[in-house]
Amino acid sequence: MKATAKAHPIQGLVKYHGMRNEELRLPYHDSISVCTAPSHSKTTAAFEPERDADRYVVDGEVVDGRGAERIRAVVDHVRDVADIDHRVRLESENDFPTNIGFGSSSSGFAAAAVALVEAAGLELSHPEISTVARRGSSSAARAVTGAFSQLYTGLDDADCYSERLDTDLEDDLRTVAAEIPAFKHTEEAHKEAADSHMFEARLAHIHEQIATMRNALRENDFDRVFELAEHDSLSLAATTMTGPAGWVYWQPETLSVFETVRTLREDDDIPVYFSTDTGASVYVNTTADHVDRVENAIAALGVDTRVWEVGGPAEVLPESESLF
Repeated sequence: MKATAKAHPIQGLVKYHGMRNEELRLPYHDSISVCTAPSHSKTTAAFEPERDADRYVVDGEVVDGRGAERIRAVVDHVRDVADIDHRVRLESENDFPTNIGFGSSSSGFAAAAVALVEAAGLELSHPEISTVARRGSSSAARAVTGAFSQLYTGLDDADCYSERLDTDLEDDLRTVAAEIPAFKHTEEAHKEAADSHMFEARLAHIHEQIATMRNALRENDFDRVFELAEHDSLSLAATTMTGPAGWVYWQPETLSVFETVRTLREDDDIPVYFSTDTGASVYVNTTADHVDRVENAIAALGVDTRVWEVGGPAEVLPESESLF
């Protein structure tokens, strides 16, 4: 009863913020994202009858406290659905920087959910597995279905699941990841989102943004999709910065990337747009034809870069890929 899975992290395009139900991690509104590859999390999970306690290890470190509670929420749900009482050994590794705004929790919980479901012998579709992963991280639901995906809000698993969206932009998108290390507190920001005076304003326009984003993806309109993502990043930041804790994630390097992107777009007529989640690092979205020029401009700022393409859905890996 062991399985290994891989999932790619998500870049939020129209991002969710805040949760109406923290236990089930039900968001206030829909969200749309795109997975980034080859960045990924790999997770091996095993139900072991002889084990007397769960053990969770991420990047070589034993997970305890709140981190362990979030993993256990996913594990317990799989145990309940599969009617298994065995303890679990789970190990996970990331091949990209974590906790700096690149969605490591999304790929980590997506890979964990797929591995656990496979190890438990359950036969579930990707949308069904997305409801399992959501119990660890709402964004993980979209990492399960992969590529461009939408997580629908709702009051239970019948409504709150992720679904992949079809678009030809999957082939042309290139994302220059601008790594700006700065520890972030995403879960805390979600908890206090509704306390910001900007939150109601965000809710007032988010549904139109979702509809517009879906339409732009369907029409393969690169500029409209990523202009919307850029504007949504600013809206999200306004909400986090005006919450009780006054979270300010951006660093001076973040703003330098923003200005470089705007210069490339306005002066050189390059299709390029910035996007951020709750972190200082920046996703710089452009096309295959322009990615080299864009990466050189960002690297010239002294910022470490990686180039990512669109990643597919989470998948089960062969036994030879097992972490233990």
